[in-house]
Amino acid sequence: MSVSVELLSFTPEPDRVVAASAKLCYSDVSACNLKEGLSDHQSAKLLAHLVKSGHMSPFEHVAFTFAMDGLSRVCTHQLVRHRLASYSQQSQRYVLMEKPEVVVPPSITKDGALKDKYMKIVQNSFEVYKLLVERGVPREDARYVLPHSWKTRIVVTMNARELHHFFSLRLCRRAQWEIREVARRMLLLVREKAPLIFKLAGPSCVVYGKCKEVSSCGEPYKNVEEVLADVLDF
Repeated sequence: MSVSVELLSFTPEPDRVVAASAKLCYSDVSACNLKEGLSDHQSAKLLAHLVKSGHMSPFEHVAFTFAMDGLSRVCTHQLVRHRLASYSQQSQRYVLMEKPEVVVPPSITKDGALKDKYMKIVQNSFEVYKLLVERGVPREDARYVLPHSWKTRIVVTMNARELHHFFSLRLCRRAQWEIREVARRMLLLVREKAPLIFKLAGPSCVVYGKCKEVSSCGEPYKNVEEVLADVLDF
């Protein structure tokens, strides 16, 4: 798969920040003092309790920013539906598309004849795009002929609470395959920086032990590690 997901920045010491923020609600000591006095064991126990109890507001105090390259506009259309986040996406209005670069779904890649037809349509669309631009049509209008599969770049910022919500939806087996893989890579990255916050993150079958979808996939994940090992090849 050609998509790239990297962590641009994140709140320093995210686990301790969330734990101290939660503990402040029941203390007369400042959050700074609470943060310094928390052990990893105390933080882990408190954060696990917060996730299980659904008390997620303290998780809003830490944020993570991702740089994503090579995903399709089909995928980013789904990403931006998560409204409690910030986005900056490469503009086809201003950036000239130099060559046909698209994501090809696995269901098409596995059939050589279908893939050839798919890529022929992509190439034809690109040729029309180039012609329109050469004839003086503004890029913002010429882009109308480009397919949804066109690769793009986007920067995404979410706080930890929204990431938990995002992972619960997009790491489910019933989620669309491309955004599932993007979400998997995001979870791998944030678990490195905030292992306690995201120790228990993922679809409801993992977090709550039961599916919250109306129509279950019938194949619940056993744990977060199984989710992270479920690599989608495309």
